[in-house]
Amino acid sequence: MKLDSMYQEVILDHYKHPHGRGLRDGDAEVHHVNPTCGDEITLRVKYDGETIADVSYEGQGCSISQASASVLNDLLVGKELGEAHKIQEAFLELMQSKGQLEPDETMEELLEDAVAFAGVSKYPARVKCALLSWMAWKDATAQALSEGKTA
Repeated sequence: MKLDSMYQEVILDHYKHPHGRGLRDGDAEVHHVNPTCGDEITLRVKYDGETIADVSYEGQGCSISQASASVLNDLLVGKELGEAHKIQEAFLELMQSKGQLEPDETMEELLEDAVAFAGVSKYPARVKCALLSWMAWKDATAQALSEGKTA
């Protein structure tokens, strides 16, 4: 149970001290709402060629949805698009595992603080909270790509 409490601390820390919060200039903007609980996020993504130059957001909702957006910012800013997609896919796999996936060392290195959401995957209603910003990032990236904002 010590691991669970450590994970809870990571989530609460990102919730109380969010990274990337506050909308800044971007190449694409999307607004997503989780109708089940009312969490919402407006997310902007800025690219410099194939590199994610910035991810900024404003949102409201539970600690899980807001902390997840903060973790996303930490993990994706500065990454090449291909690597960012690998991180997003690993996080999605973790969230869809229903608590059955035990993050190994490779996954922990790739996801860093995002492994703290492993316990969330046991609660289907909360998985949507954790994925809200990640789905918004995916949509904003698709929008930026379709508009030719990335190289």
